[in-house]
Amino acid sequence: MSAPLRLMAVHAHPDDESSKGAATMARYVAEGVEVLVCTLTGGERGSILNPKMDRPEILENIGEVRRLEMERAREILGVRQRFMGFVDSGLPDDESEPLPEGCFALQPIEVASAPLVAAVREFRPHVILTYDDDGGYPHPDHIMTNRVSVEAFEAAGDPDRYPEAGEPWQPLKLYYQMGFTKERFEALHEAMNARDMGSPYADWISRWEDRPQKWPVTTRIPCGDYFEVRDEALLAHATQVDPDGFWFVCPRDLQREIWPTEDYHLARSLVDTELPENDLFTGIHAEEVSPACH
Repeated sequence: MSAPLRLMAVHAHPDDESSKGAATMARYVAEGVEVLVCTLTGGERGSILNPKMDRPEILENIGEVRRLEMERAREILGVRQRFMGFVDSGLPDDESEPLPEGCFALQPIEVASAPLVAAVREFRPHVILTYDDDGGYPHPDHIMTNRVSVEAFEAAGDPDRYPEAGEPWQPLKLYYQMGFTKERFEALHEAMNARDMGSPYADWISRWEDRPQKWPVTTRIPCGDYFEVRDEALLAHATQVDPDGFWFVCPRDLQREIWPTEDYHLARSLVDTELPENDLFTGIHAEEVSPACH
């Protein structure tokens, strides 16, 4: 029996794994792929976005609450998950506002990347998912997540770099998450309006007017059958996701009809592939798949 394929998803905070690529991960888990989510911070400075959870006892224990939410989401998705141990940087109201001392986004790149390099060398993923170099949106932790993910992809296979982080392992493909594109939201917006449902997406679409898409979508993963799992995982992050809010306005059946994929940009590949792709593991052959170290 051949060794299973392995996928690593690198995220900034608890809840990011459920709002970005969750249906993709659930699909691959169902197909026998081993999936590890690496969460770089604990989300300690995240705002409470669900009014029902905006209570003093939640706010006072937000770090522990978010860890428990992450554990529940992990169970729903069927993935493994590790915290990398850094402190949430928060999202400043003003770009000129200094970030908190000691937070993740202010770490030297070698310090911020070392735990992820170690995780790559231990788990030995064939594919890594992360954010683009703008972070998907300009949160300092998301931008830093891109930087450490690229660093880990490029350094983990080099025995001369991070020698204390374990035996070298070279991932084969690196993807950027492309789930929040103007094209996708315009399609859902038009479909909802055509059915007289009313659309919540006009404001989102307007945000892209002065921010053209930097990276083209190269890879679309059909995963509509796992949208329920995605939504259940999202709801597990009760401090961050309002069940009566934006995320759940568009019916899942309509999403499956109009946009049944989660989308990615192939940023690095050490194997031959042909674009566009419909599988993250396209081009990875049996000879590249060796057992993981545990």
